[in-house]
Amino acid sequence: MLIGAVGLAGGLLLWAAGLHTQGGRVFGAPWVALVPLVVTAALEPLRRTRPQTAVAVGTLALVADQFTTGSLATILMYTDLMYAAVVYGTPAAARRIPVMTFLVTVAVTIGFFAWFRRPEALLFGVVTGLVTFGPALTGVSVRNHREAAQAARLRAEQTALLAEMDRVQAVTAERSRMARELHDMVANHLSAIAIHSTAALSIDDPATSRDALGVIRHNSVEGLAEMRRLIGLLRDSGGDEGPSAAPTLASLDALVDQARANAASSGLTVTLDDARTAAGRLPAPVELAAYRIVQESLTNALKHAAPGPVTVRLDHGGGSLTVEVSSVLGARPGPRAPGSGAGLVGMAERVALLGGTIDTGPVGGGPEGEEIWRVRAELPVDEGTRG
Repeated sequence: MLIGAVGLAGGLLLWAAGLHTQGGRVFGAPWVALVPLVVTAALEPLRRTRPQTAVAVGTLALVADQFTTGSLATILMYTDLMYAAVVYGTPAAARRIPVMTFLVTVAVTIGFFAWFRRPEALLFGVVTGLVTFGPALTGVSVRNHREAAQAARLRAEQTALLAEMDRVQAVTAERSRMARELHDMVANHLSAIAIHSTAALSIDDPATSRDALGVIRHNSVEGLAEMRRLIGLLRDSGGDEGPSAAPTLASLDALVDQARANAASSGLTVTLDDARTAAGRLPAPVELAAYRIVQESLTNALKHAAPGPVTVRLDHGGGSLTVEVSSVLGARPGPRAPGSGAGLVGMAERVALLGGTIDTGPVGGGPEGEEIWRVRAELPVDEGTRG
């Protein structure tokens, strides 16, 4: 709107001053040149909303202006319409207009040179190129820069969105890992505390109560130590003393001894059958997963198994560590606190993270024909086979 008003005002000043671009035309009356000037100025408000219509009508007005005394303001406003048609027009128009204006410029140059047979005729082609091809080429450059900037902004937004999605997934995975670790650490100790405190309350025997309180104290201390270890892992280890190391298979004997003491009052006998031949250390994630699987399986046996043997077997061969825990399938429902069943899910998640397999469920083959509950996991040891 502003460009049209300024162009019209400038054209009227030039017309009032008698400044024209040419003379001796078909319509020699000075006022006739105002018609293309007014039409071109009226098209300026359409340069953004209807750019192709504006440049098409403007071309007709420019051609009509050549049959009058002419106005420089009409030519300048037409160049703006040509520029706007490329910048604000459709992608197809932005591709075609520069080609069309280039061909028109070449045709005018060749035509006038063939007609006049003089070098000065080439100036007609230069003027045509400045009025048509020049603004179109400028519009192409500006449009390409705008599209490149928009694409860069879109890529930046997509990158930020992907980064946020990765952050959310990382936080969710870390929360799941922390919840699994916390459950595996504390469930064993709390289950032993619950069972022995129940025994101390239900049996009125000082010796039994004393033994139960000893087991309760031992499991409380061990549970607090495990909690301190987890808290140390979560804290920023900026001090001189780092968090304690994660449990390994070297601590399995102590875990079995503790489970044996916890399960004695329930009629369970816990034994360890370590058939590993290699004495070297396994990868830390594998040892931690194996330790937690055994710990959770012993906890479940303490809560659910019938009186009888509970056997922990380890074997290392064929590029994998086999962990198997079996116990007599009992009819005791066990405690049903919120979160019951999370142990099996946690074991499956640990095995899946290492690319291994796990099988849990009842199987036959008990010494007296009873059903056996078995947990069997195979954990890949080699880095290339772990997921």
